[in-house]
Amino acid sequence: MSLRWFAGLWEDQMIRAGRQQWVRTLADIAAQQGIAVQTLLNSGRHLAKGFPAPLNAGRTRLYDGEQVDAHLAGRPVPALPTTDDDEDLLDRQEAAALRGMPLHQWDRRKKDPAVSEHLVRAGGVEHWPRRVVRDHTPTPRRPTGSSGGGRPTGAGDQVPRDQLPARVAQLLDTDPALTAAGVTDSLGVHRNTAQAALTQCRADRMADVMEQHGVTAAQAAAALGYPAGQTRRAGVRAAAILRGRQARPYLAAVAQALHARGWMATDTPPTAQHPEDDLCVAALTLDAPAAPAPALVWSERHGWRTATSRRHPLGRGAAWPPPGPGVRHLATGATPAPADLVNALDSTG
Repeated sequence: MSLRWFAGLWEDQMIRAGRQQWVRTLADIAAQQGIAVQTLLNSGRHLAKGFPAPLNAGRTRLYDGEQVDAHLAGRPVPALPTTDDDEDLLDRQEAAALRGMPLHQWDRRKKDPAVSEHLVRAGGVEHWPRRVVRDHTPTPRRPTGSSGGGRPTGAGDQVPRDQLPARVAQLLDTDPALTAAGVTDSLGVHRNTAQAALTQCRADRMADVMEQHGVTAAQAAAALGYPAGQTRRAGVRAAAILRGRQARPYLAAVAQALHARGWMATDTPPTAQHPEDDLCVAALTLDAPAAPAPALVWSERHGWRTATSRRHPLGRGAAWPPPGPGVRHLATGATPAPADLVNALDSTG
């Protein structure tokens, strides 16, 4: 837990259970106000009296978006929950404090499979559910040598990446409680590879159930027989997948408008991507010679911007850059009308 002095009060802040979708970084807050993050830092607005306290004490400061929205709109800032919950998300400092250990010891502990498979990235910062941090017991080391189980140290993955989703799906059909360790033992792939594939498979199936039956991620996981303790990250990703599916008609309309304007060779809509479990983005390549930019990037949090690269329009981690050479934030809001987006692009020429 992060105890800090802010605006004359001690506050106990963290990402409380069920509030991950509200997490914002300073870059998010700057983009929300249409300014560069350096401008925000230089202005000190985020340090002004009454501005919501950060949720953490780490290098990348995180804030609650509901509180930020209220502050920027001049409304009273709502209080956050104060009761501890098993699903609270703890960052590195908070996890170490809860376990009463130095940071370097937690940095070793978090690599244990029983911890790493519950990793959640919020605002690009590593977090773990409170229950995982609190209840974790180090996994005994397996004996080394040819008789040991699992994937030998230094060995390459034994299943081609393009075949891995189908193979993991087969294992999950047989055992809904499948773990990343089970995938590694069965398929001989790296633990991180196994965890990513298992999370994606569970998330896709949970999103299907959520879409078909209008249920929550937790309800979808229960319907599929997935243990609650293994689906926190998949649930966050499933919600993002569902939001991406719901954005398809809008993204298709934008692609049609750009094609009609002569900036795209086809009107093929983009595929929603999820560079972080809780983030939904998409990219459109403007491949016509007269196009005003190489590509466009859409973020469910920020809306549209131009990109300088057709090959890698999202950039590293899909971070939202401030306006600058080749990068312009377009129109207003996360889903401006296609015609407004075209008009905004026209003005860049």
